[in-house]
Amino acid sequence: MVVQVTYAPAERRRLIRRIAARALLALGAIVTFLAVVFVVAAWTEDVSIDRDIGYANAEVVSASFTRTLVRFYTPDGAEHIPQTGVLYPAGLKQGNVVEVEYKQDNPELVRVAGRGAVVTLLPVGLTVLGVWAVLIPSMWWLRRRAAS
Repeated sequence: MVVQVTYAPAERRRLIRRIAARALLALGAIVTFLAVVFVVAAWTEDVSIDRDIGYANAEVVSASFTRTLVRFYTPDGAEHIPQTGVLYPAGLKQGNVVEVEYKQDNPELVRVAGRGAVVTLLPVGLTVLGVWAVLIPSMWWLRRRAAS
């Protein structure tokens, strides 16, 4: 025998609001987790570069929203254009020459000299703050409506 549970319209709305509030909480938790992972990844790459650092002057070959490509030469004369782009490229334009720091045993890992994971803290922090600034009032409203 199958028992089917039916909810009154008011009870169904409360249930939907509770589920929506929990979904918003989960969304906020996911965004916060990803932000922390992003900052930790940037810090890890910086530590990796700092352990085996090389310096070079690089020409900005391409600058777009998704990545900035640079061309530089290592002391052995090899030309490198890291396909993942340069780390912390803010303000770079095509044709600029900039000093870069790279990992000597992996020249694909390169960053603009003098910049590090600290520059990620402000945009990531503001993103997380903005997400929670929207989610907290929304969750409060949904839970208040679900309780009544």
